[in-house]
Amino acid sequence: MALKKFKPITAGTRWRIGNAYAEITTDTPEKSLLEKKSGTGGRNAQGRRSMRYIGGGNKNHYRIVDFKRNKKNIPATVASIEYDPNRTAFIALLNYVDGEKRYIIAPQGLQVGASIISGDEVAPELGNALMMKNMPLGTLIHNIELQPGQGGKMARSAGSSAQLANKEEKYAVLKMPSGELRKVLVNCYATVGVVSNSDHNLQSMGKAGRNRWKGIRPRTRGVAMNPVDHPMGGGEGKSSGGHPRSRTGKYAKGEKTRKRDKGSNKLIIQRKNGKKL
Repeated sequence: MALKKFKPITAGTRWRIGNAYAEITTDTPEKSLLEKKSGTGGRNAQGRRSMRYIGGGNKNHYRIVDFKRNKKNIPATVASIEYDPNRTAFIALLNYVDGEKRYIIAPQGLQVGASIISGDEVAPELGNALMMKNMPLGTLIHNIELQPGQGGKMARSAGSSAQLANKEEKYAVLKMPSGELRKVLVNCYATVGVVSNSDHNLQSMGKAGRNRWKGIRPRTRGVAMNPVDHPMGGGEGKSSGGHPRSRTGKYAKGEKTRKRDKGSNKLIIQRKNGKKL
């Protein structure tokens, strides 16, 4: 992926670092794979605001993405690499030999015209989806299922991937992007490769208006509020506000939020901080 640094022609472009979209091959999505998406403005069914700092933004459609990759042993050709306004990664349009079209999350390096396939025992090549028990150790994978047939749940954002570290009788051991080591059933599907748009986190908006285009309204800092509105509010002058915490009083830094009796604890070998549960 390539980044684009803009000339400081205006105040908004002075600090802007944007995506050059070098991998994108078309700006026209497949109409049959679009769904309407309406904004809520942060309001619930009663019309009352239940989430703050949401509203406005450009209209867009939802792209129906195939996370299950359940069209097995039928080859497909990559027709285009496209931008998706609903996710950080790019998506690829597949044309199957039987005429069906589907979107998938595009892995890094996937080219238009490439042939990919999904199946229980297909070759572990870029873009192919298969069971982890049929992959060699060290393979970088994304769009990983937690239960067979459920569809990919993990490693779906831009630049993310997990590494197949080991295989046991029933489980595959994965090293997650956070550094966590965890077990996943070896019959679960995953897609070979690293998710595209890996430099997404290096972009700079350049101006507040670009966030307004995304439907994000300005956020008020807790320390700027009164004590009645926020635990960090009040004080004379510019007070620090005390230990960072949420509006409801939950600590924002350092407090463990994972439940001790969570069912998946037994599948986690090592947390991201190197400690065992």
